[in-house]
Amino acid sequence: MADSPDKDSKTEQPTEKKIRDAVDKGNVPFSREVPIFASSLAILVFAIFFLPGAAGDFIEQLKDLFSQADDLRLENGGDALVLFQQLFMMAAGVLLPAFALLMVFGIAASVLQNMPSPVLDRVQPKMERVSPIGGFKRIFGPKGLVEFGKSLIKIIVVSAVIAFVMRNDYFGVLTDMFADPRGVGPEMARLAIKVISVVLVATAVIAVADVFWTRYTWFTDLMMTRQEIKDEVKQSDGDPILKARQSSLARDRARKRMISQVPRATLVIANPTHYAIALRYVAGEDGAPLVLAKGQDLIALRIREIAESNGIPVFEDPPLARSMFAQVSVDNFIPTEFYKAVAELVHRVYQLKSKPLSMSGKR
Repeated sequence: MADSPDKDSKTEQPTEKKIRDAVDKGNVPFSREVPIFASSLAILVFAIFFLPGAAGDFIEQLKDLFSQADDLRLENGGDALVLFQQLFMMAAGVLLPAFALLMVFGIAASVLQNMPSPVLDRVQPKMERVSPIGGFKRIFGPKGLVEFGKSLIKIIVVSAVIAFVMRNDYFGVLTDMFADPRGVGPEMARLAIKVISVVLVATAVIAVADVFWTRYTWFTDLMMTRQEIKDEVKQSDGDPILKARQSSLARDRARKRMISQVPRATLVIANPTHYAIALRYVAGEDGAPLVLAKGQDLIALRIREIAESNGIPVFEDPPLARSMFAQVSVDNFIPTEFYKAVAELVHRVYQLKSKPLSMSGKR
């Protein structure tokens, strides 16, 4: 039996919970081509706004340095280290804007796709990540083949573009090698801008296509089977059987608590066998009669039985019992429309209590 359902059985769109759980675990659609496009754009910006002047200055510095070659001391390793440090600082002055632009554009490309969030699960060691079989499947699986195809297409396109652009400038580059060094920098910047511009267009097309492909495959991977949908509904809403059992237990507890309040009642209003309402009223203590219990059929009989065993008067009034059963709630005072009828019964209760012999009244 397979550990996971096959893709053919995943016919249902992912639920909001499935998508939210995937995002919380760091599983978000991310195109690797967008950062590459952003890096190409950063290099183009550098080539247009920084490279011409920086390259010219760098070449002038090299010219000045090597024009004084006779004054350079290279007697030991320390002298060589000083020379390399000087060259490094000169090159850093040229390349530092490029590094800054690459960093800013790279971060922006990632943030615009998905806001970064810490996911500890992605950095925890897992055996399947170092499994040779898993690695083989990742490399030669559908996703691996797609990535290989994209890389191959990019190499072919970029190589063709560079060859096409440099075809007309080949001899110009050879001529610049023997020209005035001050003109080499601007010429190199011009060629770089020309090549990068064309490459940028190609990477833009690839990046746009990859964004749609990445989101499509991400959404497809999250597709669910009907059984997964049912399991998720059970998990979120609860198992219907278990919920019914819990509701039944809650009703039983409420019923037992309600029945236990009947001995505190002042009177019970009943339809001979179908309905019973137990009320409590103590003059000067309660503002209105309070409903302690109500029930029908077997529960109504149980309320009457407890009331009679505790000497609580039971008044049989079918119309009043039916009307009150439909409108009153346990642990609440009776509505005002029943005040008059219930007041008459309470008065009769106090009359019965004033007699030496307790008796059940019928109305």
